[in-house]
Amino acid sequence: MTMTTTKLRYHRLWSLIAGCAVALVVLTGGVAPLRAQSVAVMVNGEPITNYDIEQRSKLNFLTTHKQMSRQEVINELIDEKVKIKEAKRFGVDPTSSDIEQSFAAMSQRMRITADQLAKTLENQGIRPETMKARIRADMVWTSLVRGRYKESLQVGEKDVNEKAQEGGEKTETEAFEYKMQPIVLIVPRGSPPAMIESRKREADALRERVQTCEEANSYFKSMQNAAIREPVTKTSADLPGPLRELLDKTPIGHLTTPEITKQGVEMVALCGRKPTTVDTPKKREIRDKLFQEKYEKKSKDYLAEIRKAAMIEYR
Repeated sequence: MTMTTTKLRYHRLWSLIAGCAVALVVLTGGVAPLRAQSVAVMVNGEPITNYDIEQRSKLNFLTTHKQMSRQEVINELIDEKVKIKEAKRFGVDPTSSDIEQSFAAMSQRMRITADQLAKTLENQGIRPETMKARIRADMVWTSLVRGRYKESLQVGEKDVNEKAQEGGEKTETEAFEYKMQPIVLIVPRGSPPAMIESRKREADALRERVQTCEEANSYFKSMQNAAIREPVTKTSADLPGPLRELLDKTPIGHLTTPEITKQGVEMVALCGRKPTTVDTPKKREIRDKLFQEKYEKKSKDYLAEIRKAAMIEYR
């Protein structure tokens, strides 16, 4: 079939862009071989190189322990290109600082520093920028979908109750609002077990003495190597089951059972507990699940729509 004049013009233009992209990548890459830097796909005028594909394949294998096919990796990279372009159209464009902060937060969850995470990736032959590129795409897409479709993603009380009835689950469990003050008796890292045990005995003695949050503030604000934080308010749905049970058993104004952590010996002063009409833990679980289902469907449909409109050319 003969190309139309418009399509021919696009083809020539894209070929020129692809050629420039290859030259730029080779010049800036330095040590990377030409074969690895050649363009595999053009997406809306932006190149995806064979090097990009190799890097993402390594990253995916490292994070999932599964070997994706080359086409699956290409599709993932194409999706990210169209996501980022669409996000920019609506002014969603995180800064380099935003990406670095997200990268650092990821390393913190792994209990290592950002530099250590970068080094780990490099030891596997993966450039940190490959991970950051994936972070950027995930960040902009989540923000875009949630922002554009905020109303339609909302989950109402009726939806939650109907979903619960389908599974034969009860949601009318009483929920509470807790006002708490976290307390820590500091134990320096590397301290001998005897010191930790001594501070734990000290905490047990204070539990017997403290009867109100005012007393807790008076004791711990003047005590050396101890700290009491500002009050925080959480509902039943915000707290893990074991902590909810512990707080429900603790009298108002008293301290919870001491727990040994990295910081030292920690407790919570329970300053208030009252019934609330907000989500119970089960309702929150159902609501979050329904929201995720709505989000995933909207995300899939939206991506399919903008991908159809994208200019994608395999080289």
